[in-house]
Amino acid sequence: MTVAFRPRPSVVRRDSGLYAYERALARRGLTPIAGVDEAGRGACAGPLVVAAVVLRRQIDGLGDSKLLTPQVRERLYDQIMRLAHVGIVIIPPGEIDAKGLHKCNVSGMRRAVAQLPCDPEYILTDGFPVPGLPAPSLAVWKGDQVAACVAAASIVAKVTRDRLMVALDERYPQYGFAEHKGYVTPGHRLALQAHGPCPDHRYSFVTVARGMGENEMGAGVA
Repeated sequence: MTVAFRPRPSVVRRDSGLYAYERALARRGLTPIAGVDEAGRGACAGPLVVAAVVLRRQIDGLGDSKLLTPQVRERLYDQIMRLAHVGIVIIPPGEIDAKGLHKCNVSGMRRAVAQLPCDPEYILTDGFPVPGLPAPSLAVWKGDQVAACVAAASIVAKVTRDRLMVALDERYPQYGFAEHKGYVTPGHRLALQAHGPCPDHRYSFVTVARGMGENEMGAGVA
């Protein structure tokens, strides 16, 4: 009786370096590899930005975008845009309100991968599985800290979104978007109470709805 040979599965230690997932998949012939991540999921204003990245060469200094300084993120962003294939999807607040945050996130990841100029053989997503991707995929817990392509995607998504929020701050300076990037801070709450939400707030979020209500009540008393 002939027994079919099955290759031993790869075991990737979380402390074996940022390129361990890519190396393990490449040994199985699964290249190119795309990493996918988002920025802005927890914000109550501004877009959700999703990025997919296929690294064409190793880039030193990659890491979780939230743990890097803005200056380092900008430098790495420029390198990634030169040395990788990149897909970026920007989902406006109105679409988030209409469809729901998680649905937009999943759809955005599919669309970002579809924008890549190459067809990945494997896809690593940050945190949760994404059905409907065009290649086998793996959800990696804290992927932006343990997989280089996901870390690169997190940097592209965050820098893209931060730039959009700085531009938005010029239109609506009363909210301080350039500082907090649309996330909930004490100063952002006070601005919502004083001015109500702007068109780029996410009206389905509790903080925005509460700020709108308090603003309307304050206006009525005045």
